[in-house]
Amino acid sequence: MRLSAIRNPHARARFRIDTYPAPVLDRLRKEKRSRRAIWLSQARTPVAALGALDQALLRALRTRGHAPAVEVPMRALGLAGEYGAVWMAIGGAAAAADPRRRSHWLTGALVAPAAIVVNFAVKRTVGRQRPAITEHPPLARAPSKLSFPSAHATSSVAAAGALSRIEPRAGVPLTALAALICVGRPYLGMHYPSDVVAGAALGALLGKLAPLPADRDAGAEQRAEDP
Repeated sequence: MRLSAIRNPHARARFRIDTYPAPVLDRLRKEKRSRRAIWLSQARTPVAALGALDQALLRALRTRGHAPAVEVPMRALGLAGEYGAVWMAIGGAAAAADPRRRSHWLTGALVAPAAIVVNFAVKRTVGRQRPAITEHPPLARAPSKLSFPSAHATSSVAAAGALSRIEPRAGVPLTALAALICVGRPYLGMHYPSDVVAGAALGALLGKLAPLPADRDAGAEQRAEDP
């Protein structure tokens, strides 16, 4: 090797690259493919494409927008959503402020933990494990390693739907709170986005079907009016 190659860093870099075996050079060239090319190569079927999209969205949410001003509130929302705590608190506060519909609010608040019970039954059946990004571990803890569907999403959407049926004017803020909790699950690395979508769909169904006192009262009045 010439002395000029040692003194010249560019020449030295060329020397090192040229000494790589051909198979290693081929592998290095292949690894320079763009993320889009890798995603397209994996998306051979619709199911594989959805899986790849799920992974891509998870990584994007887990690695972007993690300034303290965002991350701290998201952690707090995740903690508040555990076991439907925030929804039971909202229902309890509304019951205290609205004695005339106290039973309605209390029943609506109980939709959250009831939805979690249903959610866990589905989780046990599916058995999907939580996501793992080695270089970006989750930012919260969970009582179970099961992931599909998201219990936070199920309980939040179910409770927001049930409480909105009691007071429709509260629908927008309740739905916004539920949406933030849902987005926070993959943001914190706790769920795949598909877990959240499935959990929200299950929650929407439960929130609509939950028998509230208002529904029962309306049914009793209808029966009394029938001849």
